[in-house]
Amino acid sequence: MTSTVLIVGAGPTGLTLACTIARAGVPVRIIDKSPAFHRTSRAKGPNQRSREVFADLGVAAELDAAGVERMVLRKYRGGVPLADAEIFAGAVPTPTAPYGKGLGLPQWRTEEILRTKLAEYGVAVELGCEVAGLTQGEEKATVTLADGRSVEASYVVGCDGGRGVLRRTLGVPFEGESEDEECMVIGDVEADGLDRAYWHQWFDEDGAIMLWPIPGTTSWQLQGTPERDDRGRLVAPSLETFQRLFDRHARLPGVRLANPTWISTYRINVRMAERFRVGRAFLAGDAAHVQPIAGGLGMNTGVQDAFNLGWKLALVAKGQAGEGLLDTYEEERLPVAAWTLKTTDERMRVVREAVKEAGVGTEVVIDDAATTLGVGYRWSSLACGGETAGDRAPDAPCVDAVTGRPVRLFDVFAGPHFTLLGFGEDSAKALAEVAGECGDLVRTCLVDGGPEAGLADPEGHARAAYRVPEGRGGLVLVRPDNHIALSAAADRGADVIDCLRRLGR
Repeated sequence: MTSTVLIVGAGPTGLTLACTIARAGVPVRIIDKSPAFHRTSRAKGPNQRSREVFADLGVAAELDAAGVERMVLRKYRGGVPLADAEIFAGAVPTPTAPYGKGLGLPQWRTEEILRTKLAEYGVAVELGCEVAGLTQGEEKATVTLADGRSVEASYVVGCDGGRGVLRRTLGVPFEGESEDEECMVIGDVEADGLDRAYWHQWFDEDGAIMLWPIPGTTSWQLQGTPERDDRGRLVAPSLETFQRLFDRHARLPGVRLANPTWISTYRINVRMAERFRVGRAFLAGDAAHVQPIAGGLGMNTGVQDAFNLGWKLALVAKGQAGEGLLDTYEEERLPVAAWTLKTTDERMRVVREAVKEAGVGTEVVIDDAATTLGVGYRWSSLACGGETAGDRAPDAPCVDAVTGRPVRLFDVFAGPHFTLLGFGEDSAKALAEVAGECGDLVRTCLVDGGPEAGLADPEGHARAAYRVPEGRGGLVLVRPDNHIALSAAADRGADVIDCLRRLGR
């Protein structure tokens, strides 16, 4: 069976990619080697930028209902509570950024919500499909499965994790370092008697344990120091070792851990694929880069990889862009991955040192960079002109010029299309020219063009966000992944047309 895009791996990265491609009307298949969907907590939820991505994909309400915004860390030493710290305390939505905080929810629930959205496009994850090999030709790639079946596709994307088969099959080096031993045990357990209003963090000089209340469940995600035997060797984690670890540091004899649904270990890896594209095959998420957990950027970087790649694959598949557009995925996301590895590696060192001080916890590595709202691509060949080309396109509250109904720019951007904003009446001609030349590749939106058309910007938030002074006109071309492609004067519609016609050509 042949599809346009085959995605290997149905975690948050693969599912985000599948939703992005499917909503553009491009045939996509997504397979996973697991025999069943997991129910493990893993990543703790989307950050501010990933929430924007998920809102664009139409799953914001479901995620908001399932998760929690407020996360308070309670830090202990010697079993005694010393300090509380709320992550992004006081952060609120702004005109340019609708999410002041990230969202806490278990990874399995994020995946469940994305699978439900994907099903609306008639696509279901195919389980029990383990990849054994890959061959590529001039017009297609063929994936061979372990059971002997084969799947043909125009493009294949490996979202199958750091130990995934696809990267190894492609022969792409995974350069970097891994610590020799596991530095953490991890699992999902129940723990009656703990206050679920807090992420409890017990840090002592001889070890640590943390328990995070998993939203929507009665369980907790446990992270802690591995136990060692009398020879100093690591002991395999179990409910019994979890309980001994808890007793040693929490010192709450009335609390018993129970019903473990996940028991695992964590080893720090700082590795990145040498390439993100090999012919018709691509790598995304942990298959392309693995990084320390400090700062919570792992899943979020993968989701944002997928959102970058998805619209490009869709446009090329539909013949609306040249094959060269696909090269910009590596051009844009490989430097971001390198930044992520460097940042999280530094933060892991910072948090390991910081928690030696009583009353300090993992909040020390949560700052504005962790939102990834500042990630952009100013170096990209897709930055067609203007001082903000490549930057994330900001949101802004406007109103329908005719009805007065509130409309946010993110509502206008949502979907698999470019958006051309035209500020002022002088831009109306350029908007018409672009719409006539570029068809459904782009949608146009007039801002402050008069009382009978487009959007009004009564408080000036849109103009401020896009640096268009009051009384002046201007054009801003926004990519399907909500990054600025071009900003120009109101009469430069020809520049916009040229930018769109040159996509990948």
